[in-house]
Amino acid sequence: MALATARPCGDFRTSYAADKTIFPTRGSLIAALVGILALLALPLVLDRYGLSLLIYIGIYGIGALGLNLLTGCTGQISLGHAAFFGFGAFGSTWLSNKFGVPVALAIPLAGLMTTVVGIVVGLPAARIKGLYLAIATLAAQYILEDFFARAEWFSGGAAGAHARPYELFGFRLAGESAYFYVVLAHLVVLYVFATNLLRTRDGRAFVAVRDHYLSAEVMGIDLTRYKVLAFGISTFYAAVAGALMAHYVGFVSSESINILLSIQFFAMIIIGGMGSVMGSLMGAAFMVLMPEGLELAVHALRSTSWGDIPQIVNGLAFAKEAAVGLAIVLFLIFEPQGLAHRWRLVKAYWKLYPFAH
Repeated sequence: MALATARPCGDFRTSYAADKTIFPTRGSLIAALVGILALLALPLVLDRYGLSLLIYIGIYGIGALGLNLLTGCTGQISLGHAAFFGFGAFGSTWLSNKFGVPVALAIPLAGLMTTVVGIVVGLPAARIKGLYLAIATLAAQYILEDFFARAEWFSGGAAGAHARPYELFGFRLAGESAYFYVVLAHLVVLYVFATNLLRTRDGRAFVAVRDHYLSAEVMGIDLTRYKVLAFGISTFYAAVAGALMAHYVGFVSSESINILLSIQFFAMIIIGGMGSVMGSLMGAAFMVLMPEGLELAVHALRSTSWGDIPQIVNGLAFAKEAAVGLAIVLFLIFEPQGLAHRWRLVKAYWKLYPFAH
């Protein structure tokens, strides 16, 4: 009797290329393509409010990925990410309003401008780390906040600045349905770039600097180069996200660029998963949708008999403000590796089912 063809049991990878491939199986590639096609069809089925939530998720997902490349992958703590987000927003608005640069071109140019600022801020990272680096980036946050409030020629000062709508080849893409595709295009390009970056020598150097900088230096990795490079890439992502936000909202103000926004970006990468590209988007989705879920809970409570007790309703309203901090604490305690790690466990469980353990 003929013997059945032996098949390997498990997940065997015999080369670095196989280990770092983006799509390990044909099924994962098909699932990604189907997911993109489903996203392209969403404007046909969702209303303006639903599309606006997805736009915010995409924009914050780009900004969170930039911080994750810096903090999660390279180990450099930054508390000034919101300042670079704002610099990109003001920079793109300034280029398009003052010099007539098309918005589609002003967004990447603003990213390059912010990259230069990020490299200057990142230069101290070559000599300091840990708490001292966090304090240095916090100082950069407040310096840029003051610059935004005073530089009327650049940011409009305290009055803010109006951003032109997004135009491409003479067509205005201002509504939610059209702008959703703009954000989706930037999201896909930047996420694919980040995924490929982490597969390269530079990406492996980032992780080596994060895990043990002394060992990385002994291996011949230039710490100064890669720390500064990480700051530059991170600020480019933050600036593109800020520019997309400015041209979506149509107005940018220095009052919205504060330390609270930097903390929210930190919450996104902690909740999503430090060092995870996919986790950055998952954390952004969690942070955008969590207030919506709490708002629905408050409305549902008001329709019950408990809604007649003002102390409970008001308490829930205040709880929404504290939900971000509570979510960070709970994830640090119960799921320190974030939603991306939990998703990998779920996939592994079903891959090995019914023998998962």
